[in-house]
Order: sequence, then structure tokens, then C-alpha cells
Amino acid sequence: MTKEAPEKPGIQPGSSRNRETVKAQIDENLRRAYDAVLTEEVPDRFKDLLARLQGGSADSGTKSG
Repeated sequence: MTKEAPEKPGIQPGSSRNRETVKAQIDENLRRAYDAVLTEEVPDRFKDLLARLQGGSADSGTKSG
């Protein structure tokens, strides 16, 4: 026998109100995560790679010969 989690009063599972609440929570969490990523600094390793690609450097990290 499994117990179901107690439901919030006034919100029925599968109701459009419940779906809208869940969508709003997802939107808010995605915005928070995206905003956090936007404020992160680009790693030096990635900056170096971009600089090499933009400069057309012959040293691409592979050895030929």
C-alpha cells in the first residue's frame, strides 16, 4: 500500500490550475539557472582556444609530421 503525498487545497492533480503553477515554477527556475550562467566568467582555457581560432595560429594543439 502506497501513500500519496497530501495535496494542496484547491488544486486537483491534472487540473489546468496545477499545470499553470508547475509551468510558472519551471519558468522561474530556468530563468534563475540561465541568469546564473550568464554571470559566470568564461574559462581561460576557452578564451585561449578562441584566440587561437581567431588568429589562425598554426599551433592547433596537434603535431604533424
